[in-house]
Amino acid sequence: MNKKGLPINVIVLMTVVGTVLALSASVLPSFSRLYRQTLIRSAETTGRQAVAQVSSTVDEYLSTMESSMSNISAAMDWDETERGGFFDVFFRIRPNVVAISTYDADGALLACYSPTHSMRKQVEQNLSIDAERIKNGGGYVSAPHVVTLFEGYYPWVVTMVRPISTEGEGRWAALDISCSELSRYINDVGIGDRGYCFLMDEDGNIVYHPQQQLIYSSLKSENTALISTFDDGAHTIGNVIYSVQSIKNTPWRVVGVSYVQEALSAGLLELRKSLIPMGLLLASAALIISFLLNRVLYEPIRGLESAMRQFERDADHFSYEPYHPALGAREIQSLSQSFGHMVGRIQQLMKQVREEEINLRKTELRALQAQINPHFLYNTLDAITWMCERGKTDDAVMMVNALARLFRISISRGRELIPLRSELQHAECYLRILSIRYRGQFSYRFVTDEDCLDCLCAKIVIQPILENAIYHGINGLIDEGMITVSVRGEGDDVVCTVEDNGVGMTEEQIAAVMQKERSDKAGIGIKNVNDRLRIYFGDAYGITIDSAPDEGTRVFIRMPRIYEESEYEKK
Repeated sequence: MNKKGLPINVIVLMTVVGTVLALSASVLPSFSRLYRQTLIRSAETTGRQAVAQVSSTVDEYLSTMESSMSNISAAMDWDETERGGFFDVFFRIRPNVVAISTYDADGALLACYSPTHSMRKQVEQNLSIDAERIKNGGGYVSAPHVVTLFEGYYPWVVTMVRPISTEGEGRWAALDISCSELSRYINDVGIGDRGYCFLMDEDGNIVYHPQQQLIYSSLKSENTALISTFDDGAHTIGNVIYSVQSIKNTPWRVVGVSYVQEALSAGLLELRKSLIPMGLLLASAALIISFLLNRVLYEPIRGLESAMRQFERDADHFSYEPYHPALGAREIQSLSQSFGHMVGRIQQLMKQVREEEINLRKTELRALQAQINPHFLYNTLDAITWMCERGKTDDAVMMVNALARLFRISISRGRELIPLRSELQHAECYLRILSIRYRGQFSYRFVTDEDCLDCLCAKIVIQPILENAIYHGINGLIDEGMITVSVRGEGDDVVCTVEDNGVGMTEEQIAAVMQKERSDKAGIGIKNVNDRLRIYFGDAYGITIDSAPDEGTRVFIRMPRIYEESEYEKK
């Protein structure tokens, strides 16, 4: 049964769900836009809070260092002993300070203090001071760099440079502060799972980045030229949210980077959690509606459908009683009664058609068996006449006897099935007649299993195969042809094989032979033989052909091993 429709409960359920979905679809675009904007604003707020935290922490840190710089400036007026004691205490309190250096107005190094490391004897390049900047006046905070003043020690630092008030003028103090403390403040602040913060100056130069090594190796880049044009606040560019905050009293700016898609994903996850209860509520309502429809409509219709399937599978033995469900609709009861009347009428018609089909099948079988090639009979009688005129009476007598025996077996007292022994005798008579007519063109032999000779066989099934082998296989050979007829048992079946060493056939020719109908010149076609065997014994039996060009042909005739004709006469 080709099921093109849907059950009623599914249709109603789909209608309810479809209505809800249609209403949701009409509201969803506006809701999605509003929800997206809300999530982006929330992500921007989170980014601003994160960079404000970093900015406040860095500002507080630098303010502390600024206070320390004031103490250092005052200590420069003390004597050497007091100054040394002050620095010992200072380095213990501020372990993040790597060195304290003093410079003259031209940026020349005057002194350097470090708690654990010794100065180089000769400093080729001092990255902790920018002489040009101090000549212009005013202090500054440098970008991260490596200290080059010590022997075998190259810490990564930020240098705070401030003027100092001592005896004389134009002196500067430089405080080399380890970046590890600064990086800890920045690295500990994340914006979402993938977001981060970094420091840059107002000219777009990166001061510190948590992925500094990737930046330097060009494996990652930041669009600092664009970011430097932003005012403080949040700016969404494509899928990226930039949150910018300037640090007071420094040229530095904290930049927070987060991603719109990440914010949307997190928001959708929360939305999904809230939608689960709504989905469960909708599913519960749908189940309740489905249950009610199932009791009132679907169960009676399903019972009627099941009865129809049973009737379709086994109409002969099907029995049906119309039922009257208590909660069923009146129309369904009417359908049930109509189906019961239809079942009875169809079973009567099937019985009538079956009886007519049996009579028709018997008529078809007799018509197929009666298809004796008139050309074969004419040519045989003509050959007998020719032999008598030339005095070949022995050959003429042999042909007459073979022809008479062939017709006697063909008639077989009107029986549809004959012993396989008789069918083989019929085939041998046919071959004997043709071997006399085509003397020297072919020879033949029979190889039989004695246990199979008493099995019943549909008559005149081997002779058409032999006819095809002689006229279409061997007739085109230069050398003498050979035909072998063999019979063997295979379990509950009997297989007759007709094999020749003729010209063979292609796959296309085999298909044509199996589909070709009878013509007057072709006699009983192989297709007719195959049809007869299938009518008698079923689709599992019949003819198969194995052949290839220039390799001969083998035709297999498969029949069941039976000894009584009665069970097949009933069919």
